[in-house]
Amino acid sequence: MFRAFRIDPVLVQAAIAGALSFAHLHDLAEAAGQDGWKAWAYPVSVDLLLVAAWRRMRKDADNRDAWLWFAIALAASLGANIATAGLLDLKAVPAWLRILVAGWPALAFLGGTLLAHTPTPAEPDPEPTPEPDPAPAPDMVVDRVLDPAPELLPAGPPAAAERAPAPVAAPASVPVPPALLDHARKIAAAHQARTGTPIEPDTLRAHLGIPAPLAHSIAAQLA
Repeated sequence: MFRAFRIDPVLVQAAIAGALSFAHLHDLAEAAGQDGWKAWAYPVSVDLLLVAAWRRMRKDADNRDAWLWFAIALAASLGANIATAGLLDLKAVPAWLRILVAGWPALAFLGGTLLAHTPTPAEPDPEPTPEPDPAPAPDMVVDRVLDPAPELLPAGPPAAAERAPAPVAAPASVPVPPALLDHARKIAAAHQARTGTPIEPDTLRAHLGIPAPLAHSIAAQLA
């Protein structure tokens, strides 16, 4: 399918303005004694210098040479347009204007050469992005996980004071009621008959439901 053709008013306006300016420059050059193909070359030279200066200005806005040559080319174009508007007799062009027209090729050649050889400012290098730290190898990760922390490792054999159990203090004698002592004897005799071993204080304490000191005191009396 063919795309719909649209006329851009801006391009149409630019083409009309360019054609009028081109014609005015041609007429002025021809009136100044530049006949034949030379009269047609003058507007081309002016417009090309204008475009070259404009492109250089867009790349480097601080380039004074580009601004200077743009102003010169623009003055030449505007001067030709104004001169051909009836303010100048094209049949009797003054000598100074003939000199300007005749010297324009050298001036345009100089401007075009300078613009073409003006170095373009180098763009600053982008700042290098910091590279992320490389991830540790899988083996290193496994080793780190499996290795115990230094503070968890045993510092050495425990001290003798730590290894030796604390001495158990002998239970203090507690007064035992006679009735409780008799009942404890029956339990101890039954335990002796059943197991063949004397009853332990903890076992006696469990049977009687008494405090540990009292159980130890009864066991001591039953021994």
